[in-house]
Amino acid sequence: MSITPKRLNQEQSRLAAIDAARDLLIADGPQAVTLKAVAARIGRTHANLLHHFGSAAGLQSALITHLADTITARIGDTAKRARSGDADPREVVDLTFDAFAHGGGAMASWMILSGKHDALDPVLSAIHRLVDDLAEGDDAARVRAETLQLVLAAMGDALLGGAMAKALGVPRESARELATQALVASRLVAG
Repeated sequence: MSITPKRLNQEQSRLAAIDAARDLLIADGPQAVTLKAVAARIGRTHANLLHHFGSAAGLQSALITHLADTITARIGDTAKRARSGDADPREVVDLTFDAFAHGGGAMASWMILSGKHDALDPVLSAIHRLVDDLAEGDDAARVRAETLQLVLAAMGDALLGGAMAKALGVPRESARELATQALVASRLVAG
């Protein structure tokens, strides 16, 4: 654990807190993303984080927004490269599955199960923007269907994939392989 330097401007301090929150999410799950834990991790006070985020929910919202924007940008770039033949469709699948496996699935589930459905709005908005971007000059309905299938598969795999693969006696990577096959098949039908 590294301590954040004492002199940061407001934006640097905010980003340091979001980075620490992301690290806590990945290491210990969504319940670990508290103002107290983040403040301790970056050498700040609880009051300092309250100033930047207003509440734990504000910090979590900033984290979700940051993750959603960052991840969808990477997925969008990779999807465009895959369409042009400069990337393997499996890269799109892996980025999506990894986003959910490394905290996104747990965070989304936690928000839904705790009744904070509107906390997912930044994720849903980022996905909507990504789909709109990818659907330009393309079959929008197909891109939406591909996205729905991929996101639901990634979410399910993040929450239950390991246990299901073990119970069924299939390799852990099976869900990713099936998602890749579905994505490639959809592209072949469209092409």
